[in-house]
Amino acid sequence: MKESLAGRKVLLGIAGGIAAYKTPELVRQLVQRGAEVRVVMTPAAARFVTPLALQTVSGQPVLTDLFDLAPGAEVQHIALARWAQAALLAPATANILGKLAHGIADDPVTTVFLAVTAPTVLAPAMNDEMWRHPAVAESVTRLVGWGYVLVGPEEGFLAEGYSGVGRMSEPETIAEALAAASGGRSITRAPAGP
Repeated sequence: MKESLAGRKVLLGIAGGIAAYKTPELVRQLVQRGAEVRVVMTPAAARFVTPLALQTVSGQPVLTDLFDLAPGAEVQHIALARWAQAALLAPATANILGKLAHGIADDPVTTVFLAVTAPTVLAPAMNDEMWRHPAVAESVTRLVGWGYVLVGPEEGFLAEGYSGVGRMSEPETIAEALAAASGGRSITRAPAGP
């Protein structure tokens, strides 16, 4: 039986990796569980899957440009971060994991996700050599220590034409992990300054 996300406000961040092709199905899985889904994506992600496809399955506009702000509109990345009751980053590439682990906000996804305090699930996807790199391992350890939940990666056929660990988990598995984690602890924040 599918675990429910009924009434949950879910933010999905999509980074630029080949596994982004799975995200329309991931959105469909989340919506079928009762979630309201909003999507933010990097420019590189938009090369793998179109914002139009994601808007169609989510029924919501997709944030692709932080500077596309209507006069008098609220600051989108903060509004989305505050709106989210649960967040999911899929695929979580080596690049995006490193940026989050080091506080770098230079694209729509990292800018939004550094402001998210809701329970957050990361679904890594990358080449197996990248997954085993010490820098990626250090970033993952840091993020998990702050309260992020990891689902995958799994062993399977990779885009490079061979099997290895680095394949993004399937949409149903990710949706189940998000449903289980969505009531969990929030992301740890540093204490307020002096």
